[in-house]
Amino acid sequence: MITIAKDFIWQMSHRLTFHKGLCKNIHGHSYKLRIYLTGELDENGMIIDFYDLQQIVDPFVMGVLDHAFLCSSDDTDTIEFIKKNNWRHFVMDKTTTCENMCYLFIDKFKPELEKIPNIYSFKIRVYETEDAFAELDYKIK
Repeated sequence: MITIAKDFIWQMSHRLTFHKGLCKNIHGHSYKLRIYLTGELDENGMIIDFYDLQQIVDPFVMGVLDHAFLCSSDDTDTIEFIKKNNWRHFVMDKTTTCENMCYLFIDKFKPELEKIPNIYSFKIRVYETEDAFAELDYKIK
């Protein structure tokens, strides 16, 4: 078994409605997603070509989240304001913490990653800042 990883970086804003401090306000981050894949090498000596992994991840990360506002579904005032101004956004069912974003990414990417027979597990690590992250493991086999 071997593990590879690839980073994806994008800009996005959010807010934490429950927060007692400054994070209750709309603010942005330079997010980084690191995806770790663990498995066996294929006939080409790869778990997956990094290009192929990028084709799985980029449509959502760069196509949907980059320069968007990440909304919690219960933040109806902000969602209404964002929609009224026709601004780019994505609505999550949970609060917009990096912990919950890990679950979002697992759910988003597992259908494609489960199709690759030599991948046994993957891990999602979401950096909200340069030195703060959450991570979540998902076992395929």
